[in-house]
Amino acid sequence: MKINGRTVLVCDCAHSMALDGKALARACGAAAGAEGDLTVATQLCRTQLDRFEARVAEGAPLLVACTQEAPLFAEIAAQDNPDAQDRDMALAFTNIRERAGWSDEGALAGPKIAALLAEAAMDIPPTGTITLTSEGTCLVYGTDERAIEVARQLSGTLDVTVLLKSPRDVAPPRVMDVPVFKGTIRAAKGWLGNFEIVVDDYAPAIPASRAVLAFEPPRHGAASRCDVIVDLTGGAPLFPAHGKRDGYLRPDPDSPAAVAKAVFEAADLIGEFEKPRYIEFKADLCAHSRSRKTGCTRCLEVCPTGAITPNGDHVAIDPHICAGCGSCASVCPTGASTYALPPLQTVYERLRTLLSSYAKAGGTEPVLLVHDPRHGDEMISLIARHGRGLPARVLPFAVNEVTQLGFDVFAAALAYGAARVRVLVGPGNAGETAGLASQLGLAETAMAGLGYGSGRVSIIDAQDPDAVAAELWSLPRGDAPAPGAFLPMGGKRTVTMLALRHLHKVAPEPVEVLPLPPGAPFGRVQVAVEGCTLCLSCVGACPTGALLDNADKPMLSFSQDACVQCGLCKTTCPEKVIALVPEIDFRDGARGAKVLKEEEPFCCVKCGKPFATKSSIDKIVSVLAGRHAMFATPEAADRMRMCGDCRVVDQFERGDSPFALGAPRAPRTTEDYLREREEAQSDRNGKDGGSVH
Repeated sequence: MKINGRTVLVCDCAHSMALDGKALARACGAAAGAEGDLTVATQLCRTQLDRFEARVAEGAPLLVACTQEAPLFAEIAAQDNPDAQDRDMALAFTNIRERAGWSDEGALAGPKIAALLAEAAMDIPPTGTITLTSEGTCLVYGTDERAIEVARQLSGTLDVTVLLKSPRDVAPPRVMDVPVFKGTIRAAKGWLGNFEIVVDDYAPAIPASRAVLAFEPPRHGAASRCDVIVDLTGGAPLFPAHGKRDGYLRPDPDSPAAVAKAVFEAADLIGEFEKPRYIEFKADLCAHSRSRKTGCTRCLEVCPTGAITPNGDHVAIDPHICAGCGSCASVCPTGASTYALPPLQTVYERLRTLLSSYAKAGGTEPVLLVHDPRHGDEMISLIARHGRGLPARVLPFAVNEVTQLGFDVFAAALAYGAARVRVLVGPGNAGETAGLASQLGLAETAMAGLGYGSGRVSIIDAQDPDAVAAELWSLPRGDAPAPGAFLPMGGKRTVTMLALRHLHKVAPEPVEVLPLPPGAPFGRVQVAVEGCTLCLSCVGACPTGALLDNADKPMLSFSQDACVQCGLCKTTCPEKVIALVPEIDFRDGARGAKVLKEEEPFCCVKCGKPFATKSSIDKIVSVLAGRHAMFATPEAADRMRMCGDCRVVDQFERGDSPFALGAPRAPRTTEDYLREREEAQSDRNGKDGGSVH
């Protein structure tokens, strides 16, 4: 059987799963357009390994429905077909055993298995990478002899230096085989291969130390660089989200096992390392700031590692520091930050393929279980091996980080027919779920407002597999939205609106305008038109083009579909007449530009040329006429009603020229001063010569 050009090999794992090859082939044909018959193997990794070797010899891309023996299959494929150009594309794996077959409802899991195979047969584009280079310069930062001992263990592979923080009664090493200094790190920045530190109280050890290690007179502000830092102080970490900072190891100094693990890891941190480029950033879409006015700060608020910093009108994301949690992509309202492992469009396509294939194969009431490959796969395996397994309608959906997902993905999942979405978080997500929680709350608000009720999208935060399984088996049935067939085309915001409009179309209680909580990235601006002078400063500040002007006449228009509620228009408005109203307007009128205010242009009272709006001129006259020295008389005040050219002409005609006071004074030079001094000396000499002594 082939799906998307891939030959599919399925094994029932020694009859531990009830798989009907003909029924599964029919389900895959209906779900994903599969071609050909399917023969289910029993021991594909052992006695029937020749079947796999025969398919490898054909040279066509393969999909093996087994992940446990993936290393074996990959090794054999490399031996039998060493000339394969892209082995990752030629050989793919998926797990139907723990995720579907090993379950109390395994016999009912045919549609689910067909959906999992269809999703796994998709072509996933490669992800870009960056290179981190470490030359092996290591700093061991500690407080006592333990730091010196760790440095000695690492000295065989790394170039090690010891820095002791406030050392007390440290015995001098019998052999000074590693350099020892004292000092306190005041500031640290960087990543693997490029750490920079600033040290106070810095001093080298004195070689003549006898009973207690002594140091030379200290100095402050010493700067240094290193490639790796092993922190054994047990105090506050040097970096936020320190566990995700490449090259920074901070074990518990009182745990020998943790210290030994850190030593083992540090010894390997020399050479070149490839790191995924997790975030794709488009600065032109960023709504952070305009004209030194701050707008959107969502990504800055949720980044746990400090990889995001303000950078003029937009933010800057350092890919060396970014640990890939994806929180910035989750909360970004414009799509300036998108997750690249894999690209967001691939996530949409996977989601659509999984849910639509499940429905085409006869599945109903699907529940999407979003998880990461680490904690999530382990939890699913434990549930399958020691419990009831996953229900037949629960579809696992693995992503690199669950915190990368936003309102757009949840809305798309529900619009494609998911009855519920559950996000499985683990210990590795500690301190990173603020952005995810905000997006889940937004999805819940939207679903409740459309009449779908609460509990559609939520987090499962449990470390006990039995607790996770109990929640999944207890989910209610019978109320999945009618699935949509729209293509996930366009950017993040476009896909979100496509999903929401479908959900509105099939909603139990559709509303024309859906109120949202403050801070939501959808809404409109409310302008107090009586106070607006149409200065259009808000148009210049709007980063998304939601606020528009008109080149032919004074006019302010608003396109609600483009508004991300960044607040730059409100901050910039000199009259303070703009307010933000978070909502989603499903009416057709919200899709185009709507005129908020327009006026006839004010014409110059002298030449008749239009040059401003009546409200702005009236306001300027009311503020300045008779109150400012330049406009003290009615004639001078009338110049404010003139265009720039006529204003200058009128000044000259009325004798108010800036040159009417006469020619400016000539500049004085050194020669002028010398000449005046000589003249004064000559006058004094003449008076002295004419006097009688």
